[in-house]
Amino acid sequence: MPDVAQPTIAEVRSAAEAVKAAIDRHLAAVEARTGENDPGVATAYASLAEAADAYDEVLYDAYDEVTPFEVPHDSDLAQYADPDDPEAISVLIRRDYLITDPLRLRAAALRIDGTTAADPGPVSASVSGALGALFGEYEPDEIASRAEEFGLEEGDSTLWVTAADPAEPGDWLSEPFDDADPDLLICRFDVSEVYDDELEPLDPER
Repeated sequence: MPDVAQPTIAEVRSAAEAVKAAIDRHLAAVEARTGENDPGVATAYASLAEAADAYDEVLYDAYDEVTPFEVPHDSDLAQYADPDDPEAISVLIRRDYLITDPLRLRAAALRIDGTTAADPGPVSASVSGALGALFGEYEPDEIASRAEEFGLEEGDSTLWVTAADPAEPGDWLSEPFDDADPDLLICRFDVSEVYDDELEPLDPER
């Protein structure tokens, strides 16, 4: 198979000049725009992106070099969630508890486990095992409402509703909280003694 012809120096320089001209046209369109969605600006932007891509390609082919610019394409933009018009959301919750009564906690686990204090099963034999049994049996909201009964004392908590990209089942289970991006925050609610133990919305901009 014959080698692909490399761009000539003249072709690289021509592509560079095309980028310069496209920058001038884009700036002129921006300076003359009549509104936020001015079609002239959109057209000049598309032309500049096309010229920059073409220059980057011939520069790499001729000299094995790249530009420091990355032009977003529609296919690239589609993968990012938009907080103003989300296609999907994630609800992220953190609740802190003090373990104030380990005996009461283990007693609750014994009831779940169907065992006794004299002969506890492996699940309820330790505090960590008891916690596993508790959270495996009850929904987090029920545990929060019955915290004292389970030997727990509620601390601070927060709930975030964030924009998200639709995910396939199991996609994020290995690292479930890596995508907690404040920039995607739609609304947030915090409970803390700082707020007199009341559920209050927190302005995402603060």
